[in-house]
Formats: sequence, structure tokens, C-alpha cells
Amino acid sequence: MKNLILIVAFFLINSNLFAHEGGHGVSLKTWKVTSTNEQISADFIKYENNKVWLLDGNHNIKAYLISDFSNEDQKYIQTRTELIYSLNNTQNTDLDTISYSKWALILLGSILLLLSIIQLIKLKKIIHLSYGFIGACLILFVSCKNGSSIKTTTLNVPSNNVSLMQSFFEKFEGVTTHSDNNYLYISSNGLPNHEMMVGITNWQQQVPINQNYTGENSWAIPLHPKMAANPLSTKTNLLKGAIAVAVNGIPIFNPLNNRGEDANAIGELDKWGGHCGRADDYHYHLPPVHLQKQVGAGNPIAYAVDGFPVYGETTEKLDEYLGKMNANGSYEYHTIKEYPYFIAGMRGEVNLDPNTKAPENQVLPQPRTHELRPALRPLRGAEITDFKSLGTNSYALTYRLNSEDYIIKYKWDSSNNYTYEFINPNGTSTIENYKPRK
Repeated sequence: MKNLILIVAFFLINSNLFAHEGGHGVSLKTWKVTSTNEQISADFIKYENNKVWLLDGNHNIKAYLISDFSNEDQKYIQTRTELIYSLNNTQNTDLDTISYSKWALILLGSILLLLSIIQLIKLKKIIHLSYGFIGACLILFVSCKNGSSIKTTTLNVPSNNVSLMQSFFEKFEGVTTHSDNNYLYISSNGLPNHEMMVGITNWQQQVPINQNYTGENSWAIPLHPKMAANPLSTKTNLLKGAIAVAVNGIPIFNPLNNRGEDANAIGELDKWGGHCGRADDYHYHLPPVHLQKQVGAGNPIAYAVDGFPVYGETTEKLDEYLGKMNANGSYEYHTIKEYPYFIAGMRGEVNLDPNTKAPENQVLPQPRTHELRPALRPLRGAEITDFKSLGTNSYALTYRLNSEDYIIKYKWDSSNNYTYEFINPNGTSTIENYKPRK
């Protein structure tokens, strides 16, 4: 009897070693590199920041731009990336997710319990209840352990309506969209059709210039959002890139700056909730509720990078992430007047840059900005009082410092040659010329 129990236990606990059929050999995929018209055999490693890493048969790692591949290969790369991300991040939530070894322990416990009953009936000795006690304890232990590790079931939500999303973004001049199976891509030059910078009292001497948010460098909004089992707090994750894209094509960053401060509370933002980053890239840190009139009442003013829409204020009760489930069975964010203003946490699943860590992490994909001037320091005591267009690609920003007015006139041509004129209160000026860094 004892030998039988030991044999059964050994087989059940170790049978997971034989559960995988086949070996670990890799069948290399053939890739067509359209930029050089060559074919290579290699295995996919990862895709991030528009670059694809492959491992060839000689274990050499090679990097390519995703645009180097055919449309078919690009779809394959996107699919593999999403699969890898889901395998690494998805929390399984039902009984089928109990590991094989746990099922083996449950089966072992059941066999011990059954053998205990048979031996008790057959031999009528109370000692045989010990087998049953051990079996019952195994079943109870595994069941309790599994129950404590089960996460809240990930709620399936409907996919976004692409045509409807496009209708919101394309209300704004200069904003265009296109889509594939996974994302809606929003293209713009990064400059809103409204006045900028006026009202900033904590200024790092940046001025807004155009950005190339087009083609593969466009903003991307998921078409098939998924509710996250563990939403990402925007208080402990600063997410140094955008967390949403406004319907006018302007990115929206975390209301907290990269030092964890409320950018609005410390005077860094203009009357529209925006300012410029180190690359002279204009972006909002507050939800752009001023766009509601243009997009229409009851329509979203932005889309978060997890795929869910952002609406204006509401009288309905919001959850801890400043959102709620809607009548369509999906999720939506809303805005409030105080910090955290909107998106207190990313309710949807997002793909984080593996090269970044909280709090300085970011969601992928993120477009690149083009660096132009060296990063400058805050100009203490300065207040931006005026900003106006002087013509095509030409602007003038006025700021007041020590009761005197200074003006920065700047422009750029079709070859991206940038000219800045810094005019002092006494009329003297200096000129600086720049080209974007590569």
C-alpha cells in the first residue's frame, strides 16, 4: 500500500516534465528587407521605438527600422509584439490557469482520500484515515492558495469605432488620420490652432515649433482597448511621454511634471493648460476642455493611449481613476477641476517601455520630437504676456522681466532652417540659427 502511494505521488508530481511535446529548436523566419531588396533568415527578438531586432542563425543580432520590411512582415512584427506583451503581462483569472503541478497535487489528494476510504472499509482500521486526512489537507491547501492568487477578471470591452474616432480628429485643420488592424494613427505638426504660452510665470525659455508627427512617427491610439487587471497610477508613474492625444492632434502629458510637481499649480502652464518641452514641443498637461465647443457637446476631447476616450466634466459618479463604464459597455474618462484633473490611473492595458522604470517610465509607442536648441533653465521672474503669428511659420513671443518687455521673433523655412531673433527692451538684438539634430 505504501509503495503504491509513493509511486502515484512520484508520477503525478513529476509528470509535468513530460507534458511538453517536441524540442526547443527554432525555425527561422525569412524576412524581406525592402530597403536593400535582400532576404534574411532570422528569429524575431523585439520591436520598440520603430526598430526591429532580429537574431540570425549565427546568433548575430541585427537591428532594422520597421519601415525596412514589407507590409506583411510589419503586420507579423506587430502581432508578435502584442503576443509577447500579453504573455508577459496578462493576469489569467479562472480555474484553467491553475498550474499543472497544482492539478497534480489535487489529484494526488483525491487518490489518497479515496484509498483511505477503501482501506477503512476493507480492513476496518482507523489508522487508514490518516491517508484521507493528508489528501484532504492537500486539496484544501492548493484550493486556498489558488483562490488567493486569482485576480479580478479582465473585462472585455468593445473595439473602438474607427470612423467615429476619425470624425473627431479630422474636425481640426492640419490633423489627419489613418489606421491598421491595431491602431488609429493621428498626424499633425504639433501646433494647435489657438494662442499659446500666454500666462506662463514659470518658464524654461522654450518656444513652440513644429514637430513631425507624421507617418510612422504619428500618435497611436489602440483600436481594441482592454481593461487592465492592475491599472497604472499616474501619481507613481509619471509617464514622461504622452498619456493621451487631444482631438486637435496635440499630445497631453501627465499633470505632474518630471519632478512630480503639479505643473499647473507652479505656473508652468498657459491659459490652455499647455507649454513647451525641452524640444520646443508644445503639449498640454491639463485636459483641453476648451476644445469641447469645436468637437461638439457630448463628444470626447481626447483619447488616452490605452484606447479609452476622455470627456469633459460630468455629474455622474466616477471611480478612483476618474472614469466610468458607459452605456456601450466600454470605459471612458472624465475631467475635474482639481488635481489629478483626469486619468488618475491608466484603466486600460498599456505597453511600457522596457528600458524605463517608474516613476520615469513611458507608454509605447511614442513619437519622437526633434531636438533643436540646447535645453535652457527657468528664467526666474519672467511672465509671458503675448504670443502671436507673424505669418506662415513665423511667430513672436513677448515676456516681461523686471518691468521690461523682451521679444523673441522666430521662424523656419521649408528646409527646416530656424532663425531666432532675441530683442532687448533697448532695441538691440541678437540672432541665432539652428537646424534639427539628427
